Amino acid sequence: MALLNMPATKSAVLELRRQLVFAEEGFSLLDQKKELLLAELAERSGRAARERTLAQKALGKAFADLREAELDAGSEAVARAALGARPAYRMEIRERRLMGIKLPEALAAAETPAAAFGPGGTPAAAAAAARSFTAALTFLAALAGSETSALRLARELKKTQRRCNALSKKIIPDCRETMAYLGGSLEERERESFVILKMIRNRLRLEGNRADQRRAV
Repeated sequence: MALLNMPATKSAVLELRRQLVFAEEGFSLLDQKKELLLAELAERSGRAARERTLAQKALGKAFADLREAELDAGSEAVARAALGARPAYRMEIRERRLMGIKLPEALAAAETPAAAFGPGGTPAAAAAAARSFTAALTFLAALAGSETSALRLARELKKTQRRCNALSKKIIPDCRETMAYLGGSLEERERESFVILKMIRNRLRLEGNRADQRRAV
């Protein structure tokens, strides 16, 4: 903690008191924001964990179907079939705002693919693999949205925590310590003024008594 560079005046103490009230209110709001961010981050992280499990299962099935297709028709035939494949999904990205933070939600929906090859040119396993990879996009898109949102929430939480620490460990204690120091200085100055006034009053009274004595003589 360190004293702020302010004059030892009543107006300075009043200004510090206003700053302290403002800082304490700001800390209270930031602390509430931190709690909301923590709750939202926990919810998003849990959702991302569930979606990661679903995505891993979907991708496992898709790669298993791909290996089956390669065993059935060979890698070159599957590669040639992939060149003629058409996108069979619809992607949409939405954003939700939470305390000024943009939280994305990615949605991918599989569509019925149109026939891209002749009936004798592509093994059924290759078509099954294509459908499996398209289905996995739904889980991958949801996972990407949840992880991106969790990352943004974590960054904002870190920033909010730094601000809370600055207020609670630096700004507020400095204001309080400076107010206490200035208040003590003002009290000491008032005591000195009171002592001086008392000495002046005693001296004036003594001189008045001497003057009365001289007139009496």
